[in-house]
Amino acid sequence: MNQASQDWSHVRQTFQSIWGYQDFRPPQGEIIRCLLASKDVLAVMPTGGGKSICFQLPSLFRRGLTLVVSPLVALMENQLLELQQRQLPAALLHNEIPRKQRKETLQAIERQELRLLYLSPETLLSPPVWERLSRPDVMINGLMLDEAHCLVSWGETFRPAYRRLGAVRPALLQHKPPGTKIAIAAFTATADLLTQRTIASVLQLQQPQTFCLSPYRSNLHLKVKIAWTPRCRRHLLLHFIQARKSQSGLVYVRSRRDCETLAQWMQSLKYATAAYHAGLNPAHRRELESQWLAGQLQFVICTSAFGLGINKSNVRWVVHFQSPFLLSEYLQEIGRGGRDGKPTDVLTLISEPSGWFDPADRRRNQYFEAQYQKQYQQARQISAKIPPQGDIETVTRQFQAGEMVLSLLHGMGQLDWLDPFHYQIKPARSLRGLALASAQPFIPQKQLLSTQMTRYLTTRHCRWRFLLEAFGFQAEAKGFNCGHCDNCQPRQ
Repeated sequence: MNQASQDWSHVRQTFQSIWGYQDFRPPQGEIIRCLLASKDVLAVMPTGGGKSICFQLPSLFRRGLTLVVSPLVALMENQLLELQQRQLPAALLHNEIPRKQRKETLQAIERQELRLLYLSPETLLSPPVWERLSRPDVMINGLMLDEAHCLVSWGETFRPAYRRLGAVRPALLQHKPPGTKIAIAAFTATADLLTQRTIASVLQLQQPQTFCLSPYRSNLHLKVKIAWTPRCRRHLLLHFIQARKSQSGLVYVRSRRDCETLAQWMQSLKYATAAYHAGLNPAHRRELESQWLAGQLQFVICTSAFGLGINKSNVRWVVHFQSPFLLSEYLQEIGRGGRDGKPTDVLTLISEPSGWFDPADRRRNQYFEAQYQKQYQQARQISAKIPPQGDIETVTRQFQAGEMVLSLLHGMGQLDWLDPFHYQIKPARSLRGLALASAQPFIPQKQLLSTQMTRYLTTRHCRWRFLLEAFGFQAEAKGFNCGHCDNCQPRQ
């Protein structure tokens, strides 16, 4: 047996002893080999496909620290708890942890005592953390981006720090010993071809090894129903839940207000449920997550803020009381059901197409599109006032929406990040020339993605076939009929 075989045998033995599985599920083994060889990776794997093991295991065999960039505190805490239960050297940093714990973690980084460090994009780029990670004696071997689709869906306006992550590796390497290699890997459950290209471009992936698994899950039974009036929509939801007594589920809505209103109504009917959205304080959100995981809440009425990385295997149903704006959000959210492989019902409620009886869906989409347009208009006005070269701190101090504007300019190909904190606007076009072009590439794209969601909701063909085609699996989609969505089953 050669050295490579012996090394891989040790990797498999460690995997078996720590995680308790007999062998890897494809393509886990291939991804782990790539990261051990310091190669960049882009992995699109269904929810529950074992993505976290792909970067957790290699960190145990490489010298130095693996950084894991994650979008939500709940996601970080859940993964860290599992690692601590396995007695693995890992920690997290976010703005909600006590000062003493934060100080201890920063000291552990300096002493090279950690193998995995979980943190948000904003925390990674905060001065105290960046200063320590940049020290020449602090070895960094990898930058892992978990839930990488957030870079695309949130990176331009909601979480602009994502747009600076591509400058992290070259900036760190300037401070490290010659020959240092830092691998970058991006993991997500939902990324069409355009999203994959955007992730690879923003992160500056170098000849990445790409692994894409089909999103099809045979145990998820998809259905769309028309709610002719607001009262009918509530009745359909109630009838659906009544038929699934004691079964764990999720109800997704689009806004905090609708979340609270619907939860109050369901609570008045004596259902064990609660509202969950980003407006709640962190401690309350953690408490609701724990109650749902423990079965104390039968279901949670939530916005898209709930669910990333929360692993509950026996979710038997998922309802979209209001359809999501993007197909990628939909696929993420339905993927939280049926992780144990057992049959799971997925229902989406929509207004009738004309909107005469219930214009709520149409008004809701118009509202969100108006918000996007308002943001881009604001960016267009500010962009002409920003210096062609400078630093993000100065811009954000001068303009309240400065960071968002820089992010949008980067997304339009008008700006380069010289490092994670300094930018340079490309001279190809003057900023004043952006008056016509600034927002145009983006609003149509958002509208196109919204149209894609509408086409899914109204298709008369197999719904899984539509999803396969939308996410780049044309060969698998050709002639495909799942046999268990509402369009494949005989009408009753």
